[in-house]
Amino acid sequence: MSDDISGRPASPARRSLLRAGIAAGVALPAGALAARAQGIAAGTPDPLITEVQDWARYTGDGVDATPYGMPIHFEDQVVRRNVPWLTADPISSINFTPIHELDGTITPAGCAFERHHSGAIELSKPDYRLMINGLVDRPLLFTYDDLTRFPRQAGVYFCECAANSGMEWAGAQLNGVQFTQGMIHNMEYVGVSLKTLLDEAGVKPEGKWVYVEGADASSNGRSIPIEKALGDVLVAFKANGEALRKEHGYPVRLVVPGWEGNMWVKWLRRIEVTDAAVESREETSKYTDTMADGTSRKWTWVMDAKSVITAPSPQVPIAHGPGPLVITGLAWSGRGAVTRVDVSTDGGKSWQTARLAAPGVPMAMTRFYFDLNWDGSELLLQSRAIDQTGYVQPTKDALRAIRGENSVYHNNAIQTWWIKPDGSAENVEVS
Repeated sequence: MSDDISGRPASPARRSLLRAGIAAGVALPAGALAARAQGIAAGTPDPLITEVQDWARYTGDGVDATPYGMPIHFEDQVVRRNVPWLTADPISSINFTPIHELDGTITPAGCAFERHHSGAIELSKPDYRLMINGLVDRPLLFTYDDLTRFPRQAGVYFCECAANSGMEWAGAQLNGVQFTQGMIHNMEYVGVSLKTLLDEAGVKPEGKWVYVEGADASSNGRSIPIEKALGDVLVAFKANGEALRKEHGYPVRLVVPGWEGNMWVKWLRRIEVTDAAVESREETSKYTDTMADGTSRKWTWVMDAKSVITAPSPQVPIAHGPGPLVITGLAWSGRGAVTRVDVSTDGGKSWQTARLAAPGVPMAMTRFYFDLNWDGSELLLQSRAIDQTGYVQPTKDALRAIRGENSVYHNNAIQTWWIKPDGSAENVEVS
């Protein structure tokens, strides 16, 4: 691993890098051999093959050694991290998913990012209550057991903090994909459709919004249009097959597919049907987009199409010399499925289509791969996502031309990694 795991600010060299004639290596054709095995016909025998090792000589741990399975200690580096200069107070702050260490699309719950406004609380299932009130025919109060008796739904969705990549608006800042794009996870959620519960209560004709509120001390709350509330929103109590983690809202949270993570209210305690948006603290003082002229736009809930190369990247340098290289990353869109991902090795001057590991799923992460025969020269790696609406992930310059540099939220610009001949990588911008 690179020693760049602390999220320290980028050096001046990372802030701007002019485009140059960078050799990009040769993309391997589909079906081509992607790696070379070591020749064994000649040379020194490998003792790891020719000699019996301890793991084959002695018995291992018994089945009761770890009642709840944990990753093997060789993977101790696959953990959430924070940024010291960004984390003023851990009670109301964030940590980051190690997406550079993961593959596939599902994020293990134990390393999925956290964002708290007043700390993660302990709320037991017997103590849990969910109230539906306001403009409804029948105000209702549900226990946890009540919720489990309703018909269930399951879906894989990404949850992305609106501030993901927020520190990068004015220039390359954080030297690692965990810190630039790690405020995200992708998990399978199980729960009850919010529509089912609202139908049970009976929404009055004048009900146009719902206000959802958490049970933690911050009383984090957001307004959601009734059309979305009656659409794909889940009241979830399972993630990746098990109960929610404490830090992810145990025992019940809201899942709002495709929309910013702040609306996925944790420890969900109340749903009020209203005739207008509540205009709460979390939707006025924050989670609005400040434009170049100083005005702020609100109700920018949807997370637009985005992608990033997770390896190679600053925390995952190339560990071998020239030869076959697997470039991989993640893509997602809050407007639907990702249908294509392009990869550039020369800072956006030319693009080639990457291979999707599986067809894109609406509001879920998609894994992509690009196989390259690296010749050992410098690369300027980029990826761009295209979703089912035809939306194309923008460059930073294109985004800034519209939004300026004052914002913190909804930065879905193309990320650039400068890969050096020694295999190391830096967060840079191209112009």
